[in-house]
Amino acid sequence: MIEPFEYDQVRESEKGRVISYGTSSYGYDVRCSNEFKIFTNVHSATVDPKNFDENSFVNYTGDVCIIPPNSFALARTVEYFRIPRSTLTICLGKSTYARCGIIVNVTPLEPEWEGQVTLEFSNTTNLPAKIYANEGVAQMLFFESDEVCATSYKDRGGKYLGQTGVTLPRT
Repeated sequence: MIEPFEYDQVRESEKGRVISYGTSSYGYDVRCSNEFKIFTNVHSATVDPKNFDENSFVNYTGDVCIIPPNSFALARTVEYFRIPRSTLTICLGKSTYARCGIIVNVTPLEPEWEGQVTLEFSNTTNLPAKIYANEGVAQMLFFESDEVCATSYKDRGGKYLGQTGVTLPRT
C-alpha cells in the first residue's frame, strides 16, 4: 500500500536528527521529496484553477526549500500510495511545522486512488520558512470501512489517478 515503507518511526539519519517519518501509532508519517514548485508573482498571473498558468511557479530541487513570507509551495511525497477500495485516507500536517506557521494541506486519498501525493505548503508567517526534503511533513490516517465503497476513485476515472511528481491542477 505504501512504497517505500518504514516499519518504525525514523528520527535519525546519517545527517543527524530529522523530523520523524514512518509508522506512527495510528497512521503513517510521510516524507517530502526534494522537488518543489514555489509560488511566484513575477509574471503577474492570475490563479485560475480552470486555466492554471504554470508560470505561477518556479521549479526548485534541493534538500531545503525556502518558502517566501505569506506564500505557498507544492511538493510531493517520497512515498507512492495504493489505497484499498475499503479505505479512505486523511492527511494532517505535523505539529513541528504547524507550530512554525506552516500549514500542510492535502485532499483526502479516496478508495482506489494511487500515486505520489501532491503536498501543499502555506507559509502563514511574514518570515521565510524552511521545508526539509526527505523528512517528515505530514501524517496519513487510514479509515477502513466494513464494506467496500459503491464507486471508487478508479471507477470514476479520477484525473489524478497514478500521478507522479508534483502535479498541478487539472480540469
